[in-house]
Amino acid sequence: MKHRAGFVNIIGNPNVGKSTLMNAFVGEKLSIITSKAQTTRHRILGLVNGDDFQIIFSDTPGIIKPAYELQESMMDFVKSAFDDADILVYMVEVGESELKDEAFFNKIKRSKIPVLLLINKIDNSNQEEVEKKVNYWKEKVPNAEVYVISALENFNVEPVFERIVSLLPPSPPYFPKDQLTDKPERFFVNEKIREKILLNYKKEIPYAVEVETEEFTESDDIIRIRSVIMVERDSQKGIIIGHKGSALKRVGSEARKDLEKFFDKKVYLDLYVKINKNWRSDKNQLRRFGYQE
Repeated sequence: MKHRAGFVNIIGNPNVGKSTLMNAFVGEKLSIITSKAQTTRHRILGLVNGDDFQIIFSDTPGIIKPAYELQESMMDFVKSAFDDADILVYMVEVGESELKDEAFFNKIKRSKIPVLLLINKIDNSNQEEVEKKVNYWKEKVPNAEVYVISALENFNVEPVFERIVSLLPPSPPYFPKDQLTDKPERFFVNEKIREKILLNYKKEIPYAVEVETEEFTESDDIIRIRSVIMVERDSQKGIIIGHKGSALKRVGSEARKDLEKFFDKKVYLDLYVKINKNWRSDKNQLRRFGYQE
C-alpha cells in the first residue's frame, strides 16, 4: 500500500474553534484555547500518523484586519498556510456569513486543492438554522465539501478526519513517525503560561503580554523551568503580579499543573515579570519571539 502524507491547514475567523478541532484531531492539547479573540498567535503544526499516512495539521491565527506589527506577523502565518496546503479546512460557526478579509475568502473560492468547509458549534443552534447555513455555504463556496460539526462535543469530527485521510496525496512522511509537533518544548511552556494569563486577566493585559522561557532543565524526576512574562508598561507589571504577588502565583500554579500533565513529570516553575516597551510594534523583538523570519 502506498504511503500518503500532506499538510491540512485550518483557517477561519477568530473564535470559530480552530484550536479545539486541531486538538481533537491530534488527541493532545497543542493549541491553547480560550474564549478570547487572538488566542492563537503562531502557526502550530500537529502530526497524526497511521501505518500508511501522515497528516500535518496546521492551526493558524484567526483572520483579522491587522492594527499593529504583531498582528501583521500573525496574518503572515495565515498567508503561509495557503502556500503549502494540500487540503484546506475553512471553519465557520453557525452565525457567520463571511471571512473578515475578502482577499483570503477569494483565495478559498479559487482554490485548486480540496476545501472542506466546516460549520462548527452546531450544538448552539437548531436543525432549521443549520440546514439554512449548509445551503448558504454550498452556494457561497461551490468548490467546498460542507460538513456540520461540534469540535467541542466531538460531533462529526471522525467522518471529517476520514475524509481528510482519503484526500491525502501519495508521499513519504515529512516528519519522523514518533514526532507530535514541530515546536520545541519551550514553546509549549510559553503558550501554557500565556493561556493562563488570557484566562485570569481582563481587557488589554493579555494582548500586551509575551512569554519567554529562559531555562528548561530536565532530569529523571523533575523539569525545572524559569520563564519571563514580558509586558509593555509599569502599570501592566503591577496588574500581572497582583496584591502581594497573588495573581502571579495563581498563574504559576495553574500553568505548572497543566505542564505536569503535558510532560507527564513533576515541574518546578519560576515566573518573573519584566517590562519590554512596545514589543508588539518592534520588528526586532517580534523576530526574537518567533513572529518574523
